Amino acid sequence: MKTVRTIAAGLVAALLLGSGAAQADTLLGTYVARISEKDHLASDGYVLDSAAQVVRQDRANVHKHIQTDEEDDIDDWFTTNAKRARFEQLLNKADAMSNSTRSAILHGEPLIEVQVYRQSVKVRLLD
Repeated sequence: MKTVRTIAAGLVAALLLGSGAAQADTLLGTYVARISEKDHLASDGYVLDSAAQVVRQDRANVHKHIQTDEEDDIDDWFTTNAKRARFEQLLNKADAMSNSTRSAILHGEPLIEVQVYRQSVKVRLLD
């Protein structure tokens, strides 16, 4: 009886671990963007006060205002305001970027790479 319980417990554990792997976040792709002075300003002119807002504004400038920097890639994910709002929510998650990356974006004009997943994003500095 002990052996049957041990095998059953092992099967349950294997199923639980296996389902976690199946639910892993899927990478959709990446894009590169230069965060520039215009990305630090909202469409109506006020200064943005978070890195998430700045990165979102960069995408608004690319898709809505057609104001790209030379190093900006065009992405297929953040083409509407609703999609950019969701993007900002993902950018505000603690694991989306490091504190040093947040600071560099908020206070400078770095080149960044954004990895886009189904349920998350990751931002890293390229320079």
